[in-house]
Amino acid sequence: MRLAFLAGTMACSLTAVAEPAAAQTVTPPPADPAPEGAPATAATPTTLRDALLRAYSDSPVLAGQRANLRATNEGVPLARADALPQVGVRGNYTRFLVQGQNAFLQPDQALTADGQVTQTVFAGGRIRNSVAAAKTRVLAGRSNLRTTEANLFTDVVAAYNDVIRDEATVELNRQNVRSLEVNLQATRDRFEVGDLTRTDVAQSEARLSGAIGQLRIAEAQLIASREGYLQVVGAVPGQLAPPPPLPNLPADPQAAVSTALNNNPALEAAEHNRDAAALDVRAARGARLPQADLFAGGSYFNYLGSLPSSVVGTSVPQSGTSAQAGVSLTLPIYQGGRPAAQVRQAQARQGQAIEQVTATERGVIAQARTAFANWQSSQRVIEASEAAVAANRLSLEGVRAENSVGNRTIIEVLNAEQELLNSQVNLVSARRDAYVAGFALLAAMGRAEAEDLGLDGGALYDPLTDYKRVAKAWFDYDDDPTPRPVGTRTVDAPAQTPIVTRALEPQLQRPVDTDPANPSGGVRPPR
Repeated sequence: MRLAFLAGTMACSLTAVAEPAAAQTVTPPPADPAPEGAPATAATPTTLRDALLRAYSDSPVLAGQRANLRATNEGVPLARADALPQVGVRGNYTRFLVQGQNAFLQPDQALTADGQVTQTVFAGGRIRNSVAAAKTRVLAGRSNLRTTEANLFTDVVAAYNDVIRDEATVELNRQNVRSLEVNLQATRDRFEVGDLTRTDVAQSEARLSGAIGQLRIAEAQLIASREGYLQVVGAVPGQLAPPPPLPNLPADPQAAVSTALNNNPALEAAEHNRDAAALDVRAARGARLPQADLFAGGSYFNYLGSLPSSVVGTSVPQSGTSAQAGVSLTLPIYQGGRPAAQVRQAQARQGQAIEQVTATERGVIAQARTAFANWQSSQRVIEASEAAVAANRLSLEGVRAENSVGNRTIIEVLNAEQELLNSQVNLVSARRDAYVAGFALLAAMGRAEAEDLGLDGGALYDPLTDYKRVAKAWFDYDDDPTPRPVGTRTVDAPAQTPIVTRALEPQLQRPVDTDPANPSGGVRPPR
């Protein structure tokens, strides 16, 4: 199953290639109408795809994990280096300060140079298994990079929907404050004419003060959500478009678990680490086996004219060369128990890696089932909240009408106002929870990475490119450029504010009393 983001007019859409019979979708909140007096940028809001692309290209967390994978790639040439020829040259200049009385052929000074080439031809499988283990750890590193991508995108989706939820919550609380202000004014007017008591006025004042406090809390939460978005995405949120539907979610938890066990990158990484640990055991056993090396070398000496020219009628050369070649065979007999300790250590780490696979598998199963349950639960909460909003709106309308003829008290009107507000806030929260849970479910199934999401705003990071470049590198001076920062700093970004320019969708709009003589209001809620 592969997902792809496709651009739309106000939002992107996710599509997938999968069996449609087993697919379900989460429908996001309907698009909001453009608010009056909104800035020009409201015509081109930021989409979820835009946020994902920005995070993918600028996230320091993701850039750091890519650098970590490149470091893991270097384990392969490091292991291969033991199988390549080792070439070395050594030079010495010696000045003999005191000559022995019997040193008839001792020069005053000497210059020597030695060179040697060594090639290991057999190492008991140690090098071969070390290279194989390094390659397997590269596969684990790639899976870890996939996990980092999925976690980053899950954080982006959560931050994106947090801002949308908290903007709606702030606006709902502002509507409530405006409504309570009108109610309070109407209550005071009726108190002046003797229609209501001072208790009614006090109740309206207390409820308005509480609503103002709730508004300030909601505004602080909105600022926190916008700062969280800035931290994860690396840019201020601006005007956010409604998120697109999530397609091809599983029909039941068993389908989610089955897909997760086959595709979850964290489980794949644990399995690769287990395989690498088994190869480490084989490499450790190689230390007890014979090692054979081919070697060739040469030397040059020059006494710089300081050697006596002749002794007992024999001429001695002042300089010369020599060369040698051969085979070196090393057969370990006793090494103080070191090889056995190294094997046992590798076996213990293999056991740890085996258990880590089981622990990761348990976590993946729990994550998939929990995400599925949260998604399903949020869907039901959305349905219940929508029904509660409709019922509380009708209830408020009826209580206001009955209050106008004296059958209801002011506190009952205020309670109906609060019940409507609570149900509206529950609705926007449930929509956020459903979307985030749905995306978390895709992440648990291994379907929430850059390739799955089709982020085609530029070339995707290909981990194979660096691996192919370094896997067979052999030159000693092939360095990389000095690293430079990739992640975007946010120190120059302005502090976020609770200002909201987007309008609420019609389902969340509430009437505000306009007739100060009647707290039941003259604006009827939309049907």
